[in-house]
Amino acid sequence: MIRSELVQKLAHDNPDLSAREVERIVAVFFDEIVQRLSEGGRVELRGFGAFSTRARDARVGRNPRTGESVEVDAKRVPYFKPGKEMRERLNV
Repeated sequence: MIRSELVQKLAHDNPDLSAREVERIVAVFFDEIVQRLSEGGRVELRGFGAFSTRARDARVGRNPRTGESVEVDAKRVPYFKPGKEMRERLNV
């Protein structure tokens, strides 16, 4: 499912809201998750899972086209851990 499909589904399930209002709600939801993660925080949605970040150390990578060594800087990457209910529903 892509973002526009999510907006359409939510708009269909909530006829009292316009598609523009649903789009704004989805945008705020995702923006808040990104904002919290960028501050080093964690976002937990009970029954769904938890979003957090993990640190990746600097390393030497390889350019796949040329085989040349490339320095890759340390960075933080998003991480998702599914909740118990999600794991159970996926493995029925």
